[in-house]
Amino acid sequence: MAGNNFTEVMFFIFHGFANHPKLQVSLFMMFLFIYLFTVLGNLGLILLIRINSQFHTPMYFFLSNLEFIDIFYSSTVTPKALVNLQSIQKIISFIGCFVQMYFFVGLMCSECFLLGSMAYDHYVAICNPLLYSVVLSQEVCRWLGVIPYMISFTNSLVSICVISTLAFCDASINHLFCNTTTLLALSCMDAFNTEMVIFVLAGFTLLRSLFIITVTYIAIISAILQIWSAAGRQKAFSTCVSHIMAVTADNTSSLTQAQVASVIYTIVIPVLNLLIYSLRNKDVKNALLKAFQNLFPWQICTCFN
Repeated sequence: MAGNNFTEVMFFIFHGFANHPKLQVSLFMMFLFIYLFTVLGNLGLILLIRINSQFHTPMYFFLSNLEFIDIFYSSTVTPKALVNLQSIQKIISFIGCFVQMYFFVGLMCSECFLLGSMAYDHYVAICNPLLYSVVLSQEVCRWLGVIPYMISFTNSLVSICVISTLAFCDASINHLFCNTTTLLALSCMDAFNTEMVIFVLAGFTLLRSLFIITVTYIAIISAILQIWSAAGRQKAFSTCVSHIMAVTADNTSSLTQAQVASVIYTIVIPVLNLLIYSLRNKDVKNALLKAFQNLFPWQICTCFN
């Protein structure tokens, strides 16, 4: 780098929403409320699944993993964004930026792969209900739960390594957090090879997950249509609708459009997952109602009825 006019970047400066100072307080309050609701709600749902024996099934094992990812996924971005909204100097260290990006990419990919595991769980439950406990044994569930993390954080590590070799000629990030696209845009070098590596890794993650989800739901719909009972078809469809809604939400792709999309994906989507899998789930609602009735005998939680 001696022959180039590159300055070694020691930190990055966030400029997301910087052009809208009047929104800073409102955004801070909104993000804080959503973040607290996400963390407390997901922790409560995980605890409910752990202590209630009726939820000790593969379906809720995967659901608890999804809630775990959403907690840490949101925590990777939101706390720093909240600090920046109330700070004059909205900076993050070079190492801190790459650490944030590592966990952001790793958790995002983990959620994509986990949705594929959940689709397979629904497929077995509907198409092979008599063999459900055999096909999805504890060992199989553990592997279907662990493999998404292993693949995703390996992909994330590769992405971090290739991006860290670039030289950056600007420290201004027009975003709320560090991610691959924002850092690639700051590079002074020809980043074609790096972009191709990122493209292949991202394509592998998205296409594999979408392929598994698409194939399993084609098989599920085909099996449901063969059910003679209308009540049986309705029950089967209701089993899948929450997962389909979550998959649709997780693929939602000036206040720039990129900044708004990033807010939706990193802060709002974890809340949507919580609402989709709790408020639309009759068993979860009944368990929550029972838990609240035990805590508050005067039944202040009649809103769940």
